[in-house]
Amino acid sequence: TLLSLADTAFLHVTANMRQATFDTMMRYRIMVSKPDPDIIIVDINEASLAAMANDYGRWPWPRQVLGEFLEQIEKQKPKAVVFDILFSDADVYNPDSDAYFNAAIAATNNTFFPILRLDPDSDKLSQIKPAMIPGVSALSDEAEQDATVAVVLPPFAAAIDGGRLGTHNIYPDADGVVRNYQIYSDDYGWKLPSISARLARAEGWPETDAQQVLLNWRGPPFSYHYVSFSDVFADLSSKSKKRPANEFTNKIVIVGSTASSLFDSKPTPLSKIHPGVEIMATAMDNMKHGDFLRFPEARVPFLLLTLAVVWLTATAFYRNAGRAKIDLLFGFSQFILIGISYATINFTDTYVNLTGPVSIGLLYFTIARIYSSATSKALEQNMVRITLERSGELQATLLLIRLDVNKNIVPD
Repeated sequence: TLLSLADTAFLHVTANMRQATFDTMMRYRIMVSKPDPDIIIVDINEASLAAMANDYGRWPWPRQVLGEFLEQIEKQKPKAVVFDILFSDADVYNPDSDAYFNAAIAATNNTFFPILRLDPDSDKLSQIKPAMIPGVSALSDEAEQDATVAVVLPPFAAAIDGGRLGTHNIYPDADGVVRNYQIYSDDYGWKLPSISARLARAEGWPETDAQQVLLNWRGPPFSYHYVSFSDVFADLSSKSKKRPANEFTNKIVIVGSTASSLFDSKPTPLSKIHPGVEIMATAMDNMKHGDFLRFPEARVPFLLLTLAVVWLTATAFYRNAGRAKIDLLFGFSQFILIGISYATINFTDTYVNLTGPVSIGLLYFTIARIYSSATSKALEQNMVRITLERSGELQATLLLIRLDVNKNIVPD
């Protein structure tokens, strides 16, 4: 009981167990939602880097390349073009290339660009106030007006003027695994939206009040529809096109990279190497369909359930209900609790994680079973020892006599 109370209050030992259980259940789910077919990832992969190296050199390519790509793909009228590429500085050696890309952005009304949120320790060194960033809003009247935030904004005036900006930071858990997605960050009372939340607002998708949610993964890496950037770029620039003319019509096009040399990958419950662009695609997919996984922080109900498991087990041992019966009832109860968790992650959008009650209950059952076996063995040994000690002093003879009486014989 004390361990359960302490774990709920401040130890949080079962928290890491809950994460491991979530990862296992996520990998072996039965009911998995299909990736949205309207989300297409234009992949700057290793093949694209190699194919375009002769004409445009090593990455990063001149930004005119991305400007030409944007101009051509806009002719197919995509729903949105989202760049999962951080543009941190102007290209001082090729300003005309930057100007070309800026003009291509200005001609659109559906392009989205990422902001990089830097370490808050650097906020005092920044000159950017939250109110200066398009799309940022005050969470309350107490928002600090003079606060500054350390962020990296795109160096293109057209991207800033368009206002379709959002953070693309991904924050792993303490063990380095990405399970959650931050919808927005609360910086000094200002709401800095993620790029997925910014897209959701523009498209009119349902928005959640939660600041952070569990990602409802659609499958292992490369579950979404990928196309190679170099293949698309070559076809868009060609006079004799081989790809469908409406390939990107009404689609959400995410331009990102899976090239290992660009280091945009993170561990997730489904893979040790999950492309960052697909993590973003999953977040956008979840926001479009409103099926993020909710996880209730019901600490008190979980604590009461844990105590119920422990004390029912203790009562069974105390009343000596029988080893086979205790094992059966305890195993059945644990199976039910795990089954509830597994069912919620398969058939609902609310994940009820009962790892805490199961773990502490199993710990107590193990200790109780060892104690029960040890005391029984000690009692047996004690009885044998006492008998042996008294064998020289106490002697007894047991005489068994059987008397058969014939009721038909009448004594004289």
